[in-house]
Amino acid sequence: MSEGSKQQVYTLTVEVGRKPGDGLPDKATGAALLIYASGVDEAEAVRETVAILKQADLAPLDVSGYGTLEERLAAGDEIDAEERDLMARALAENSVVVAQMTPFFD
Repeated sequence: MSEGSKQQVYTLTVEVGRKPGDGLPDKATGAALLIYASGVDEAEAVRETVAILKQADLAPLDVSGYGTLEERLAAGDEIDAEERDLMARALAENSVVVAQMTPFFD
């Protein structure tokens, strides 16, 4: 990471609704996505994530932020190697990584 880089990775959950072509299972009413997104601050990470999800024909409804790796560790979260690897990938690629998608059904 370069000295001038202030990018950090934020853990977000995004609730999405239904939209034609969204790729969710037929009977799903929406989904929750666990996402690792890079940004200079959480607001930027959220904006980038919402923009990318809209480009992917998803319909973001609500975003919750859980902070950076350091903030989550300070809060007592246990973060395994796989999760840390996905966070590192999001940072290295300056990207948004969808780690998990959980469809909702009525």
